[in-house]
Amino acid sequence: MTKYRFKPVSPQNNFPEMEERILEYWMTENIYEKTNELRSKGKEIYTWLEGPPTANNVPHMGHGLTRALKDAMLRYQTMQGKLVVPRIGGWDCHGLPVELEIEKKMGFNSKNDIEKYGIKKFNQLCRESVLKYTDDWVQMSQRIGFWLDLDRSYVTMTDNYIESVWWSLKTLFEKGLIYKGTRVAPYCSRCGTTLSSHELAQGYKDVVDPSIFIKFNSKDMDGVKYLAWTTTPWTLLANVILSVNPDLDYVIVEHDGEKLLLAEGLLDQVLKLGKKDKRPEVLERFKGKDLEGKEYEPLFPYFKDIGGYSFKVTLADYVTLESGSGVVHSAPAFGADDAETGNKYGAPVVNPVDLEGKFTDAVPPLAGMWVKDADKKIIKILKEEGKLYRRENYEHSYPHCWRCDTPLLYYGTESWFIKMSQLRDELVENNENIFWQPNYLKHGRFGNFIESVVDWNLSRSRYWGTPLPVWTCDSCKKFEFIGSIKDLEDKVSLPKDFELHRPWVDDVKWSCDCGGTCIREEYVIDTWYDSGSAPFAQYHYPFENKEIFEKEFPYDFITEAIDQTRGWFYSLLAISTALFGKASFKNVLCMNFVQAEDGSKMSKSKGNTIEPKELFDSVGADATRWYLCATPAWNPMRFSKSLVVEAQRRVINTLWNVYSFFVTNANVDDFDPKEVMPVKKRSEIDRWILSRLQGVIAD
Repeated sequence: MTKYRFKPVSPQNNFPEMEERILEYWMTENIYEKTNELRSKGKEIYTWLEGPPTANNVPHMGHGLTRALKDAMLRYQTMQGKLVVPRIGGWDCHGLPVELEIEKKMGFNSKNDIEKYGIKKFNQLCRESVLKYTDDWVQMSQRIGFWLDLDRSYVTMTDNYIESVWWSLKTLFEKGLIYKGTRVAPYCSRCGTTLSSHELAQGYKDVVDPSIFIKFNSKDMDGVKYLAWTTTPWTLLANVILSVNPDLDYVIVEHDGEKLLLAEGLLDQVLKLGKKDKRPEVLERFKGKDLEGKEYEPLFPYFKDIGGYSFKVTLADYVTLESGSGVVHSAPAFGADDAETGNKYGAPVVNPVDLEGKFTDAVPPLAGMWVKDADKKIIKILKEEGKLYRRENYEHSYPHCWRCDTPLLYYGTESWFIKMSQLRDELVENNENIFWQPNYLKHGRFGNFIESVVDWNLSRSRYWGTPLPVWTCDSCKKFEFIGSIKDLEDKVSLPKDFELHRPWVDDVKWSCDCGGTCIREEYVIDTWYDSGSAPFAQYHYPFENKEIFEKEFPYDFITEAIDQTRGWFYSLLAISTALFGKASFKNVLCMNFVQAEDGSKMSKSKGNTIEPKELFDSVGADATRWYLCATPAWNPMRFSKSLVVEAQRRVINTLWNVYSFFVTNANVDDFDPKEVMPVKKRSEIDRWILSRLQGVIAD
């Protein structure tokens, strides 16, 4: 029997089958565990933090990219002799995506439906669904070759994790960084909750809205009409002031038998005057500041006797000549700038819209209508009453709920905030210590965001999430932050089945010193705060593992897709800066999106998604990994089965064929690699390829 030095290999190979054998070998021989055991004896560690996915849906190839690149980096560090810690997975369990899936499944259309069904039963359905596809994620991760300890994954819905989050919130409150306030914030009428600035940044869409110019009759100037402009006609029902720029020039002109007041710089644009058109006579010219305090008649009769500084002209620097008429209609209930101006002048706040985004009975013609649907009817009423000057369509970027796609309303609500604006300089300074790849994000998309950061709108009027740990007395209104389970046990005796979720925490009450009852405020927190707490909450810090956390923090490396720039990346930096005064990560790789082969977005509705398992079983995980890693991660990547097949043909097959060719000839020649010929005696082509090898090693 012929004895070969090298085991013969077939020129043809079934790569998926070979990969399955390798995976089985890794598991039966505990290869991953052995690499860690070998490196645990050394001194150098490399710290990494998993960005937690939500496992309530099947993974797609975008997730395959993150898995492949994370593993490539961590294997590289392992090959450098370092021990990678904590090399564990993580699951993001709370938030609106989970709630919306259950609402859809149960046929719920509002928060009222949830509360009629029961918060406890609803949250139990959320708990059951949140890790529904965990097995799919585990199998995909294993099949693509991601060495990761998934048995010890951190889970954001566990009591230990939530308790660490509670500790952090109490700590921030004690630092004076959390406050309660009523502010105009982006609000989703479908989900029934406000959004934070970094959530808002993820949901803008180009839309066409009605753009209208409205005539407000002046009370001080006979026959004069202020010509104001808006792209949100529904907010006109809450109008209480008009705003002009104090430094702009305003004119009263005679046009089509009417006296109109508007900014002179927008005259031609608003009146649509061409070069050959006769210019209207300017009856009067003055600065915007001369109009301050002048009165006008309300458009609608419903709140005409509201009192205070109402139906008067105010001054505001944000009024410009970029669009409109130079006269801005302001409704303090539905706009941040409007509210700021209203507060300055002491204007009343009129809000005829309920929390479902529908008009109340205070405005009978529109009662029960969702505000955006009411625009047409409002415009019709204005036209019939001779108060509409002109209607146009206006295309602009408008914020939508990033979870349910509903157009957002700017709505005055009571919320809890973290004073991120107070930490703006620290955020910018800590960002300077982070290595960003690609580098332009550091001072671009990310840097610009933190330089203009606003306070973090923390509370959410929802159900399945980390409860806000604030109890308020129903009598004296004194409130208290709770930072641990022990804090609660010091107040009351907790039932055996107690957990840190609604409705259990809602049932906890105790007597206040004043004789009143302390009741938990029924908010949960922004789920981005959950995931941003992962650096310490995964360790149940500071209740356990204090030394381990402090040894590993901050983390050497994180990576996720570009949509996390103002999501997870920001929440990590914001929370660590507020708690510890420094960034929680040193290096970040920001990946771009995986697109379909034609450059369009991959989506199930388009039918152009690719199931990872199908690809692994037919072409192989090695070819897939190679294709995913061969393109700079920060560039958009076009992906299809045919492109992976081509990568397999060009690279994997070539490598295999080269080896097969070598083995065949080495066995024929009885080549012995131990017999080393000095380089100087080798042929030129040998010396050339050895030189290439040394060049690769040096690079």
